[in-house]
Amino acid sequence: MGKFSGVLLASDFDNTLIYTEEALRTGVPVPPLSAENRAALEYFMAEGGAFSIATGRALAAFIRYADMVPMNAPGVVCNGAGLYDFAAGAYLETAMLDDPARRRGQAVLDRFLPVAVEAYHIDNVIHAVRPNEITRRHEHLTKVGVTEAPSLLDVPLPLGKLLFEADHAVLEAVRDYLAAQGWAEDYELIFSQDTLLEMTARGADKGGMVRRLAARLGISMDHMYCVGDEANDLSMLTIAAEGFAPANCAEAVRSSGATIVSDARESALADVVAILDRRY
Repeated sequence: MGKFSGVLLASDFDNTLIYTEEALRTGVPVPPLSAENRAALEYFMAEGGAFSIATGRALAAFIRYADMVPMNAPGVVCNGAGLYDFAAGAYLETAMLDDPARRRGQAVLDRFLPVAVEAYHIDNVIHAVRPNEITRRHEHLTKVGVTEAPSLLDVPLPLGKLLFEADHAVLEAVRDYLAAQGWAEDYELIFSQDTLLEMTARGADKGGMVRRLAARLGISMDHMYCVGDEANDLSMLTIAAEGFAPANCAEAVRSSGATIVSDARESALADVVAILDRRY
């Protein structure tokens, strides 16, 4: 038992725990976890706390980095489509897209020719239709090569997420098209970056899956804290006892009322643990 027994801390990975934006944009290597963040998380867990990653990445795109991160709780992957036990090497819960979602995704590709899509299969494979420059930068960042397919209809089910990739204005038009067809209400449609529009099953977001994780661990929502920098983190930041965000966060996160800590290029998670250390 320790001072953080019964406390859950869930953190986004990219640009929150580790600043990866430069690697995405320029091709430099992803930096290591800072010594300050590592020491803080190890202290938090040694004092009984449960630490989890909540990432928009597919399992295939995060598993190569998992050994960099000290964690002792299952993690949220695919932006909330899966809860994965890294110790057991197995999914605990999933919320998958169905065949109509795949067909609707192909309708988007047929209408918007500049758009590429990555389709995240549950079996640790990332398929891509019409990959573009954004896809290739994403491949470099994740260190996972995509398996190309001529059409989404050729990509096998089950799928955890569709990731549309194009300039922001084009993706806004994609979102509006899905809404105009009456399809948007069936899915979570969230910008994880300006050039990335995520589509997951309704209810499959970080907030919903972190809530399920807390229930599995027997942890009250009054003692669940989350950290994130982008719009796809809002669902967990707003249900947490307190949401935190690094100083490099998107404006939507800053205006949500999250507590701002230091930049992800510094030691944002160490700041969060220091705040909790004073609280408990």
